[in-house]
Amino acid sequence: MSSSDESDVQEVGQDTQNEEVEDEGPTTFKELGVIPLLCEACDQLKWKTPTAIQKQAIPLALQGKDVIGLAETGSGKTCAFALPILQELLKNPQRLFALILTPTRELAAQIGEQFKALGNSMKVECALIVGGMDMVTQAITLAKKPHVIIATPGRLVDHLENTKGFNLRNLKFLVMDEADRILNMDFEPEVEKIIKNIPRDRRTLLFSATMTKKVEKLQKANLCNPVLVQASHKYKTVDNLMQYYLFIPAKFKDCYLVSVLNELVGNSVMVFCSTCQGALRLVLMLRVLGLKGVPLHGQMSQNKRFGALNKFKSKTSQILVSTDVASRGLDIPHVDVVINYDIPTHSKDYIHRVGRTARAGRSGKAITFVTQYDVELYQRIEHLIGKKLPLFPTEEQEVMILNERVGEARRQALKEQKEIEDKKGGRKRKHAIDDADDTEEALGVKKHLGKKGFKGGKKRRH
Repeated sequence: MSSSDESDVQEVGQDTQNEEVEDEGPTTFKELGVIPLLCEACDQLKWKTPTAIQKQAIPLALQGKDVIGLAETGSGKTCAFALPILQELLKNPQRLFALILTPTRELAAQIGEQFKALGNSMKVECALIVGGMDMVTQAITLAKKPHVIIATPGRLVDHLENTKGFNLRNLKFLVMDEADRILNMDFEPEVEKIIKNIPRDRRTLLFSATMTKKVEKLQKANLCNPVLVQASHKYKTVDNLMQYYLFIPAKFKDCYLVSVLNELVGNSVMVFCSTCQGALRLVLMLRVLGLKGVPLHGQMSQNKRFGALNKFKSKTSQILVSTDVASRGLDIPHVDVVINYDIPTHSKDYIHRVGRTARAGRSGKAITFVTQYDVELYQRIEHLIGKKLPLFPTEEQEVMILNERVGEARRQALKEQKEIEDKKGGRKRKHAIDDADDTEEALGVKKHLGKKGFKGGKKRRH
């Protein structure tokens, strides 16, 4: 972060009541100071009017300040850091100019697409450096010195340590998208290594929908005091999102899920589970019942994960059953409903999950299943968002009619799942680890490896 900024953290656009800021000020990107070439790119992407976070963050970034941007999901945070970077790159052309860190591969790919779209007329070269892809191919790409690198922390550290000739000593911009996740304990070793390998005299931009105000966390990562721009209350959901809860006995969760999906037929639905096995089981069960769904979780290969996302985006499948690997940052405009089949353990993950719908001014619906074991977690969510949610209307008798059929489908799904796992059991464990997500530990895969990882210790028994 720029060493010239010695002031304390300033809060721009945040009122003492933690209420949402009124949408005032510039009404075009040109008025924010964006050059005509990039304004034209925004027009081609149909971004006509800057959002609240863009109005506050872009002018500060163009002035050379370091920024922490907090805004609700779907509010255009990617554009808020992409435009200043591209404008500065146009003024001072340089290879290996900017590094964008993200917690998940899917989000990295999405950011890469937006950079290419915005910088198309500038011939901007971007490199996607994430896990699950071939290291040699990535090393060849890095050797060509792209302008912008979009990376997950773990894979970037691999290249910094092992790819000959690759370094970031002349980097001008560091961006952390979903910064709260990157700065937490999951990525602490990787962040420290990356910070040591990039210049101190740089510009740093941090963006997230949820982030604590603990400045010491930033200082620990060798980041100076930035300007904080906050477009809304840090744990606020958008106003056009209808949120409900559904209190049900745990043993009937599958019945209620099928009932709700039947009621919402024709809608595009994301269903969130807590584990990879749970996501796979639900998809198999829904397919037996004639409901077309695709899974997305950390134990899938990267190509299959991109394939599942593409099927859902193209509306080939109306249902995406996912772990929290898809909860952050992904922009899928047509998502109508989010269902929390398993309630999130961390309350702020609820904000990210339900933020997959009601994006960019559209309306959406979120339904959270609450069993007798989830009451405390649910109460934390209500406390976090500051309101009581209404009950989603269902008819118990109609749901229970499905019980026998759903039970049979569940048994068939478990049988199929066991067959799939038995087939995979013949593969080397290393391949299973390589398919794991960079951030997801729902199955405790990384924790079981120990500190030395798979290479350093004894082979585990199956």
